[in-house]
Amino acid sequence: MSGYLLPLTPDPWQVMTLDLVIDGEPFHAQVEIRYLPAPDQWVVSIRDHSAGGLRVNMIPLICSRGEVNDLLAPFRFLRGGKGLGSLYCLRNTDDPATPDPSYGNLTEFRLVWGDTL
Repeated sequence: MSGYLLPLTPDPWQVMTLDLVIDGEPFHAQVEIRYLPAPDQWVVSIRDHSAGGLRVNMIPLICSRGEVNDLLAPFRFLRGGKGLGSLYCLRNTDDPATPDPSYGNLTEFRLVWGDTL
């Protein structure tokens, strides 16, 4: 199993292009992480950078509390969901300021993307 720790910063709009291997297949991804002030929430969107298609749009970053919560699981059975792998938002500190990432504390969490579990 391969896993990638996405580099998170406090910047409210982050775009990164990554060359990954997900479930044994190469995936050239563009990942956008944005902060939305009105709901005080961070979201992630994923594009297939080589094909140019949007694979998932604005998934809320919800931290796993007690159980591992695969944020990409609901998209596996949708058209274009194959080959996305698994994405987890995990605590980076023992006691983050909020249960889920919110304004000013995204770096208190980790975003891990890897093979489908």
